Amino acid sequence: MAVHLHGRTAPGVPRWAVLAAYAIPLAVLPSGLWRIAGLVFDVPLLEFGPAPTGGHEGLAGGWWYIMLLSVVSEAAALLAVGLVSEWGEVWPGWVPVLRGRRVPVMAAVIPAGLGALALLIFPYAMVMISFGVKLDGSPTGLVTHGWQTVIFHVMYWPLAAWSPLLALLTVHYYRRRTVRYGAAGADDIPDH
Repeated sequence: MAVHLHGRTAPGVPRWAVLAAYAIPLAVLPSGLWRIAGLVFDVPLLEFGPAPTGGHEGLAGGWWYIMLLSVVSEAAALLAVGLVSEWGEVWPGWVPVLRGRRVPVMAAVIPAGLGALALLIFPYAMVMISFGVKLDGSPTGLVTHGWQTVIFHVMYWPLAAWSPLLALLTVHYYRRRTVRYGAAGADDIPDH
């Protein structure tokens, strides 16, 4: 069992699963960097039309919203590492009351599965944006030209991998935690 940046890899986790878990935050990172660079620091990654009316603060509600969205997205993506780590199976010592207890399988599988399902929006959204329309089919307000368009797609298309990678890891986590010890007793495994 090797020790990595995410702590110890859980027993029985193959290398492909660890790589998939790390691929998720790496797939999410470019879009956050693009948002912060273009919408907070005004790097010319897109062109803005006339200022919106109705008291809106720019494209998405102000710099604080862009920063918060990017940080929360990356933090959510990093949770996928728990599906391959010991801290995804046994509550870490810093968690009061639960520390050292087994994480119930479904306490990880249900949110991860629902997350994978919700994240299917990204492949769909990227296809729609590639055709120049929003999710509802109306024209997108995103204005990019030439190299800006290329940069946008390079930075945002990796988001399309988040859902399938998370779904794959979730199924693997469930199977590993239930098949190894039997579905009925998966949460009754003695702590080491």
